[in-house]
Amino acid sequence: MSVLRTKPISDVIAQSEADGEDGRPGLKRRLGARDLTGFGIGIVIGTGIFTLTGLEARDSAGPGVVISFAIAGVVALLAALCYAELASSVPAAGSAYTYAYATMGEIVAWIIGWDLLLEFALGAAVVARGWSGYLAELFDLPVAWFGEEGSVVNLGAIGIVLLLGVVAIIGVRESARVTNVLVLVKVAICVFIVIAGAFFVKAANLTPFVPPAEPAGGGEGGIKQPVTQALFGLEPSVFGFVGVLSAAAVVFFAYTGFEAVANLGEETRRPRRDLTLGLLGTLLISTVLYIGVSLVLVGMVPYDQIDRGAPIAAAFEAVGASWAGILVSIAAVAGLTSVILVDLVAMGRIGFAISRDGLIPPSVATIHPRWGTPYRISAVMTVVVALLAGFLPLSALADLVSIGALCAFVLVSVAVPILRRKRPELDRPFKVPFNPVLPIVSAVACLYLMLNLSVETWLRFGAWMLLGAIIYFGYGYRRNRLAEREHHAAG
Repeated sequence: MSVLRTKPISDVIAQSEADGEDGRPGLKRRLGARDLTGFGIGIVIGTGIFTLTGLEARDSAGPGVVISFAIAGVVALLAALCYAELASSVPAAGSAYTYAYATMGEIVAWIIGWDLLLEFALGAAVVARGWSGYLAELFDLPVAWFGEEGSVVNLGAIGIVLLLGVVAIIGVRESARVTNVLVLVKVAICVFIVIAGAFFVKAANLTPFVPPAEPAGGGEGGIKQPVTQALFGLEPSVFGFVGVLSAAAVVFFAYTGFEAVANLGEETRRPRRDLTLGLLGTLLISTVLYIGVSLVLVGMVPYDQIDRGAPIAAAFEAVGASWAGILVSIAAVAGLTSVILVDLVAMGRIGFAISRDGLIPPSVATIHPRWGTPYRISAVMTVVVALLAGFLPLSALADLVSIGALCAFVLVSVAVPILRRKRPELDRPFKVPFNPVLPIVSAVACLYLMLNLSVETWLRFGAWMLLGAIIYFGYGYRRNRLAEREHHAAG
């Protein structure tokens, strides 16, 4: 048996179109393009716009963080084009995992599925702790139970994860309604930030737009430095164009999660059209808002004076508009709530796809007969995220979420030309232009951003992949559906 065996496209399509297998209930098609765009914006606009903007402007790129967001947005858009072709052609749960299984082989599919579980689980846990902190700031709650520092257990983070986990399990339509309301709130306030903040922008704060490069401070060498600097023996530095690229790799975290839209292929009424609209609409709207907010932020306050904890709210306070900081905090709570919810929904669909293929026990992929959701795997992932969010300070792991997403994007980009070659007759409602050039450019760009992350992040990522390899060869390699089919054929 080969680890590179592929799942027939016909099987993928048959599974996605069936109401259920062996009389069991299947996922229900209840979502439209507006719902998908809401899910996408709901997960993309969150931690990145409210925290990473200030951190990277102050520590790495200065006002050039605007360029960093533009670069990250272009790379994400290239990956989204590749996702759009595969998602519209093969509208199945599991997104990148399923595409890899049909094109590059089982071991690659397992790697990408394991990778996506890491991305969404850690992303949800990090955001839950941020949500708890903003809530404590709004209502003056005790730091010991809702803060990041000095707390043994973060009750706020645990509570919001469990609450939203119930919403995700009860139904995807209900999740979409909650998400759409939250998205309207935070998009409206993001637009407000851009318009109101524009009146306080000072040209002096934007000069120089890209501060000259300077040696990095202590602790930025060794495993803390980007892989590119370690490989080529470059002196660790910040600011300059190197700083802009390093910041782009980190703020890419702000774009991660849009692939959650592709995970909803089996629950979309018109997937061949609506998945493309949802993916591209999400990235275009989010990129415009990110660039606008980051430009206003660095224009309001000198980059070396930007607050690390709540940069946007503090910027309005610095210019005498403290009332606006309250609106920003409300937007942060709404924004982070929707991110957690969509993360939980996406994890359930990825786990469902992996379990349905037998790479983990199939019993966890059971669909609830009334709610039409994979309630068992969703419940398991909700509990795991709640424990992570409650007991582990995960704010330093944004880089790990970025490397997980970028790895998935590399594989999805490569999958497009492979599937074009293997299945030229497949109906493709949306086609990536300039194939194979654009998918190759997308893969190289994502890989380059990965190399701008720290050596420490790569080591952590390697440890997670090693754990995944142990699970795959210990269980999934011999007990999945394709393996059983080969065994029966040989017998």
